[in-house]
Amino acid sequence: MDKKVLNIVTVLSGIFTVIVCAGLHFFPALHEKEVLAAQQEREIGNAHLIATSANPADVVKTDDSMDAQLEIGLPEEFPEKELVIENDYITQTVYVRFAGGGDDYFDTYAIRGSCDHIASLSYYKDGSDGVIALELDQVFELEDSYEPGRLYLEFLSPHDVYDKVVVVDAGHGGHAPGAVRLGISEKNIDLAILKQVKKLFDDGSDKIGVYYTRTTDTNPSLEQRVQLANRSDADLFISIHNNSDSTGNFTKTSGTQVMFSESDTSELSSRRLAQICMKNMVESLNGTDKGLLKGDRIYIIRTSEVPVALIEVGFMTNYEELEKLKSEDYQKKAAEGIYNAVMEAFEEGY
Repeated sequence: MDKKVLNIVTVLSGIFTVIVCAGLHFFPALHEKEVLAAQQEREIGNAHLIATSANPADVVKTDDSMDAQLEIGLPEEFPEKELVIENDYITQTVYVRFAGGGDDYFDTYAIRGSCDHIASLSYYKDGSDGVIALELDQVFELEDSYEPGRLYLEFLSPHDVYDKVVVVDAGHGGHAPGAVRLGISEKNIDLAILKQVKKLFDDGSDKIGVYYTRTTDTNPSLEQRVQLANRSDADLFISIHNNSDSTGNFTKTSGTQVMFSESDTSELSSRRLAQICMKNMVESLNGTDKGLLKGDRIYIIRTSEVPVALIEVGFMTNYEELEKLKSEDYQKKAAEGIYNAVMEAFEEGY
C-alpha cells in the first residue's frame, strides 16, 4: 500500500514539475507586459488600457522610406489645438493625446514608418481622449507636423540637435528625503541647487542640451536617473547631493567632496571631471576641499556609461554649513560652481 502511494506521489510530482517549468517559460514575457501596462497606467493617471504590444512591429506598418519617422493616424475632425504631445525624457516615453479616441483605435487607424527604436506601444482611453504611449529605447528629441487625420513624428538624437549634452541629477526626492537635520531635508537642498543650475543653463548657449532627472519633488529610480545619461549619450553626468557625518551627529567637519568612477580609465575620465568639479566648487563657495572619493559602490556611478561626478556640496551635520546650504545665496554659488565646471570640462574636450 505504501509503495502504491509513493508511486502516485512521484507521478504527481513529475506532472507538477512539468507544469511549473512550462509556466516559467511563458511567465517572463507575461510579467513584462503586466509591468509595462501598470507603469504606463500610473503615469497617465486614470486612463484605461485598451491594447499594448511589446513587439511594435506587430502594430506599426513598416515603411523603409520613413527612417526614424512615424505617421500616426488620427480622427480628421478634431482641432489641431487639442492634440497634445509629451516627451517624457526620464522614462523615454512619448505620449500623444487626442480628442475623440475610440476603443477600436487600431482597427480604425494605422501607424506606419520605422519602429526600430520603439520598445513598446500602448493605447489608452482617458475619458473621451485617446492616448498613444510610445516607449523608446533611447532619448530622442521630436519634430512634429500635423495635417488632418495624420501626425508625423521625427525622432532626432540629442547630438543631432545640440553640440553638447549634459544630464544633471538632484539626489533623492519624493518619499526619499536623504539626510534630514533640524527639519531640513537634503532632497530640498539638492533640488534648490539644481533649479539654480537650470537658470544658468537656460540663460546660456542653446547649443548645449541639458536634461534633468527631476525639477520637482519626485523620486525617479536610480536606474531611470542613470539611463537618462546613458540613453541620451550625454557628454557629462552630474549628480547633486549633500553630505552627512557617518555618525549622524553634528561635527566640525565641513567642505565639499566629489565622487568618481575609478573603473573609468579614459583620458577624459570621471576622475578628471571630479577634479574639475572640485576646483570650481571650492572657488565658487570659498570652501574646503575634502577630497575625491572612489564611487563605484554607488549604483549611478558604477553603471554610468558617460563621465560622471557626484558632488557632495556640503555637510548638513555642520551647523554653520547647514545654515549656508539652506540659503538661496549659497545655493546660487553652488550652482555657479557646477555650471563653471561643466564649461571648463567642455573646454578640455569632454
